Amino acid sequence: MSKELDDKQIKRLTALLGDAEINLAAAKEIIRDMAGEEALPSRTPTEEVAGKVIEGLFDGQVMVGPDGKTYPVPANYASKSKLVEGDILKLTIDEDGSFIYKQIGPVARRQIIGVLGQHDGAYFVEAASREYRVLLASVTFFKVKLGDQVSIIVPEDNREAEWAAIEAAL
Repeated sequence: MSKELDDKQIKRLTALLGDAEINLAAAKEIIRDMAGEEALPSRTPTEEVAGKVIEGLFDGQVMVGPDGKTYPVPANYASKSKLVEGDILKLTIDEDGSFIYKQIGPVARRQIIGVLGQHDGAYFVEAASREYRVLLASVTFFKVKLGDQVSIIVPEDNREAEWAAIEAAL
């Protein structure tokens, strides 16, 4: 297997794990809303870090902490805040286990125009002779349809970025 293929597989697996963490956090929140705290196991992984503040980099889907651990960033927050790959986030894990994110270091950005597409169940925008992945939450938030033109935000100096934030539908 080639190195390039291995890197793509690792990035895809990382994205899948990020999705799983986001879904798990959402499921726990729904359980809390429906049945209360007692419905959850008595000890959750968030209790180990409750009350902590962690800074990390947004990778397009999740925040990656200084130790390489990933933390789920709500897709709606990432979409509405127009987070870009490389932004620095601060995560405060509250005593009740809730995650509170704040963008503290946005990277330099540039805007480009592209067209929304989809393959393998993932959305992307083809712009500047390449494809950038975009969050499903952004697609639904901006009510963009396949083939629509959109303005996207990408890191100014990172030509290797895989993710973009949708700025607006055109």
